[in-house]
Order: sequence, then structure tokens, then C-alpha cells
Amino acid sequence: MTLLPLWRWSLCLILLLGTFVTSLPVQEDPEDPSGILARQDRACRNTPFTRMCWDAGFSIATDFDAKAPPAGKTVTHNLEITNTTLAPDGVPRLVMAVNGQYPGPALTASWGDTMVINVKNSLQHNGTSVHFHGIRQLNSNQQDGSNGVTECPIAPGESKQYRFRCTQFGTGWYHSHFSAQYGDGVVGPIVIDGPATSNYDEDLGPMAMTDWYYDTAFTLHSRYAHSNTGPAVPPTGLINGMMKSAQGGQYHVTQVKKGKKYRLRLINTGINQHFHVSIDNHKLTVIASDFVPIKPYVTDSVSIGIGQRHDVVFHANEDAGNYWIRADIGNCGRNANAGNIRSIVRYDGASTSDPTTSGVSKDLACRDEAVRPYVDNEVPRDQFSRAVRRLSTDFNVDTSDGRLVQWLINGSDIRVDWEKPTLQYVLDGNSAFPEELNLYEINGADEWSFWVIQSVQDDPFNTEHPVHLHGHDFYVLGQGTGVWDGDSSNLMFSNPPRRDTAQLPARGYLILGFPMDNPGAWLMHCHIPWHVGQGFSHQFLERKDEILGAIGDMSSFSNGCDSWRSYWNSPARVYEQEDSGL
Repeated sequence: MTLLPLWRWSLCLILLLGTFVTSLPVQEDPEDPSGILARQDRACRNTPFTRMCWDAGFSIATDFDAKAPPAGKTVTHNLEITNTTLAPDGVPRLVMAVNGQYPGPALTASWGDTMVINVKNSLQHNGTSVHFHGIRQLNSNQQDGSNGVTECPIAPGESKQYRFRCTQFGTGWYHSHFSAQYGDGVVGPIVIDGPATSNYDEDLGPMAMTDWYYDTAFTLHSRYAHSNTGPAVPPTGLINGMMKSAQGGQYHVTQVKKGKKYRLRLINTGINQHFHVSIDNHKLTVIASDFVPIKPYVTDSVSIGIGQRHDVVFHANEDAGNYWIRADIGNCGRNANAGNIRSIVRYDGASTSDPTTSGVSKDLACRDEAVRPYVDNEVPRDQFSRAVRRLSTDFNVDTSDGRLVQWLINGSDIRVDWEKPTLQYVLDGNSAFPEELNLYEINGADEWSFWVIQSVQDDPFNTEHPVHLHGHDFYVLGQGTGVWDGDSSNLMFSNPPRRDTAQLPARGYLILGFPMDNPGAWLMHCHIPWHVGQGFSHQFLERKDEILGAIGDMSSFSNGCDSWRSYWNSPARVYEQEDSGL
């Protein structure tokens, strides 16, 4: 029997350390006609005309890394994950639903609140976990929801309580981190209310979009991992869990009133799809990217990679009628229903017929938006420059024989141990980390960590990768195609884009930096589930000796792992771990 070639694509990742530089003072906005920023330390209510305000001492100009509002209320949400059959576009398929729906219910709170999420795993033969994508989990690493890293999976029939403080505001999402499970439905939006960089009348809430398959994610993952033909082409996509097809279904409808301004929270919860979103005949004012408020700008469409979020404001100032919201497919992917993944903006008084409007011409490149954070920050150029001179920029690919696709970082693909998460090693005082954990230790309070991620030049699929960081936002110092030449003169150090997910260009590089201010075990990985399942991830142990003191009580962690080990080593277990576990 002749085996097809095994492509073991390498991604070279280099760690640099520099000295932390504190944020520059925020300057008063010269375009703030109401003088809101000048009086932010006094009473200033958040209204449709003063969205920059929040509360006494807090506004859009507040550096939320430095301070958050006093402890607010405790907001509790209950989630149950079950197996069921749904037909979001008229085609029935097996789904792992949250509270019986797809996507799951929104987790809502306000800046400064404490969020409590009770999760019950009612799946028959699957563990699960819930990761809160974009939530920093400042000093609460054990609440990150990364099975095999910060917890053991939640065993079938068992429950877990997550609890964390909302030190950020904006739009995020939650999803399972148990193998490819989120591709089967374990996802939902997160909305943390706070100030904004542009005024609006009403918040329409989240609009989640995804590619959609009729086979389960686990089936597709297994098929892709044992072939060299690339992933399956999705037959369609969904917007807020809805789409129309020849078999039925319907478009999601957003109802608006003429003359009002609306905030819309766009979330790409996709598996393997980059979207470009627009509303026919309406401009978009982009006000936030991921959990970071930005200097607002106006555009016809917005590019949104897997895992990313963009908050936009649009003015319902057109003739009363129906207008398409279009989620067009980026040119780094394919979809059998490309050009038809849509929902509807419907003005009050309009008919219920489908729109007949036309869309704008779009550049469908899978690139990040060129955003600038509202609160200015400086990244320490001198520390980066001193460290980068010590780097080698030789990047190689490793290939072998076989029919298993793996993504490698520095020659190793990750495989976590569900029975012994990384935090267990910390709890036990054990530093003998297995090689397959792909673990790097980084230390240095008030210092910066820099990462150069380089894709190989002979990637046969010419693939972009949305890189997501847990426990931090990062600053994007540079992105480009080809091999980075080590020249830092063209990198951005003065208020660069800040977010938690950014695109690694195909056969290109991505250069990131973040302050080491959150002790814990954290993942950085490609957010395409097929890729992280095949090993494209690493984890870093940040300020290891300070982790237990920072996160406090570990009894819930230990109890959860006892329950998982009891299940995993019993006859009730049906499946083996077949991938990285993430």
C-alpha cells in the first residue's frame, strides 16, 4: 500500500523579551465637542448623545488596563449543552446546542460586573469546556475554559461554574475548546456594555456569522486530517443561526426605524471562513475591534477574520424598504453559497419581501482592518530592536510519509493531556513538562514579550491563519508576505493595532507584542479548528511562580479533574482522544 505524502507544515515562532514601557498619557480628543473627556471624572451619563461617557471617573478615554469601575453586580447565566437535531437553513443535521438553540444565548453584563456562568454537560459521550474568547481573565487563569491547559474537560452529566470580573467592555463570544466541538454548535455571543467612540440610538446586539456544514465537525475533521486534499467546501453559511435554502429556512431580519442610528456587533464564529460584511446603501462607522475601542472610521464594508469582532454603527437614513446585509467570502476560502450569505435590514413600514438592492464592490483579500486603538499606547521599540538582533531568520519545513496532516511550531505539534492540564503541573510544583505540550516559560513582571510567527514558504495550500491569544490582547507590530528580514524600521510601535486575533498571511509573517501582566498558562493558536486540532498551537507559562498566588482557590479545578478522570477511566468512555485535544 502506497501512502500519500505527509505534509508537516512548520511555523517558526521566536520569543523575545524586552522591558515594559508604561502607556503614554491619553490626550484630550480635539474632536470632542461636548468636552466629555475633560469632565470624565465628574458625573457623565451614558446616553444616545454621550456614548463616550460611562460613570464618574470612567469613560471611553479610560485605560482599562490601568483601572476598571468598582465592583458592579453579579450576573448569572445558565448554559446546558445537549445533542439535538436542528435545521437552521431547512436542512436537518446533528448539532451540539446550547440551551437548545444555535447560536447559544448571549452572555450579557456591564463593565465592572462579575459574570457567573453555570455549564451543564448533557452530552452523552463527549466532554466539553467553555472558553470566553477575548476575556483577559486577569488573575483568573483557571476560568479560561481551555481543557488540557487550565482545566480538565467537563465530564458527561457533570457541571462546572465559571466566574470572572468584566474588566473590559465590548463584544466577544464563547465556545467549546474540546477538539472541533464548537464547529458543531457550542458557541454564543458575549456583550459587555460600556462606553463607545461614536453615538447611537439603539444597540441591536450581536450578529454572529459562520460557514455551515451538513456533516458534523468531528467527521469533517477526521476526513481532512487523513487526506492531503484540504478541508471540505462548506455548502452555505449562517447569520445569527439562520439562512434560506432550497430546502427551506429563512433570512434573519433586523428591524429598524428611519432616522435612528444603530450599533451592530459583528462576530465571526466561523470554522474556515473569512467574511467581508456590508449593508446595501448604508455606510458603516467602525467603533471597536475585538474588545478594543478604536478611533472611529467610515467604510462601505468591514473585513472580519475567524474569531474577530467589529462593532459598527449605521444610520437608518434611506428610504423605508428592505436592504441586504451581505457576508461575502474572503478570497482565502471557498463556499458553495458564496455571494448569497445574507440577512435583511427592514425598515418599519416596509413590505416583507426580499430586498432587490445591489451591493458595493469589495476587495475580498483576507487582511485585517487597519485600526488604531482609541487609548494611545507605545510599544518599546528599543527593547524589541536589541532583542531582534539575536534572532536567526532561517525557517524550514519538515515533511514525512503518511496520510496525517499536522501543523508544527518549531518542529512540534501540540497534544494536551485532558487528565493532567498544565495548571496541574503548577499546582504540583512539577516543571517536567512533556515536549508535546509545546510549552514556553516567560518571566518578568512589568516586561514585554514579543513573538515573530513565520509561515513556511512552500505551504501547498497557501493558507492564512487567524492567530488568537488567550489571557491578553496583543499589539500587531507587523504583518506581511514572505520571510521577515529582521528589519524593525518598518514595524509600528506608536499606537499599533491592538486585538486578540490577527491574520498570519499565507506564506508570510506576523509580529506581536504584549506586556507580561497576567500570570497563568495561556494558549496561542490558529483559530481554524482543523488546524489547532492538528497541532497548530503552543502554550506559554507566564510568571510561573506567581500563578497560584494570583488565581487563588483551586478546589473547583481539582474537583473537576477528579470527575473527569473518573469518567475517562471508566467503561462509560466511548471515544479516544484523536487530535490535539483543543
